[in-house]
Amino acid sequence: MALPPTPSWECWRSGRTQGPLIGGLLNRLVLTQATRYALPLERFDGAVLFWEEMGGQAAHVWSYLQVLRHSGILDRISGMVVGIPTAIDGLGSPDASPTLPEMVLDVLGERDIPVLGNVECGHAGPNLPMPLGVRVRLDAQQRTLSLLEPAVRGAVQEVSGPAA
Repeated sequence: MALPPTPSWECWRSGRTQGPLIGGLLNRLVLTQATRYALPLERFDGAVLFWEEMGGQAAHVWSYLQVLRHSGILDRISGMVVGIPTAIDGLGSPDASPTLPEMVLDVLGERDIPVLGNVECGHAGPNLPMPLGVRVRLDAQQRTLSLLEPAVRGAVQEVSGPAA
């Protein structure tokens, strides 16, 4: 099932990949990795990392991305989906430097990872479903993101008549 793209979606680095979705709010991802609740690095193997950020400073986003790089997470993922940044000082103005795409591509370096940016996930509404663990197909050049399996497992049975 293809998620409905909007004109805001941008290809920041072309390429195609498939993998399980993993992600969320960038600062929470980074902070959680510093606790006993951290995801094992193996969970990121071949995953499509999605993230968004709300509030704070552009410098914080830069720092969080560097933590992902230094922790080895960016060496394990197969693709990235970046949400629309919300209320981040230093981003969004025409003279912002560096821009969010420049930050992302700089931190990725030579890693051959497709990146789809400005996707409506997280705090920017309306929000697309980003079901954790579900396999997706990402084609950044075509600006498509598709769920390859159901987000909900099992059948729902309709119950009729009086409750037992």
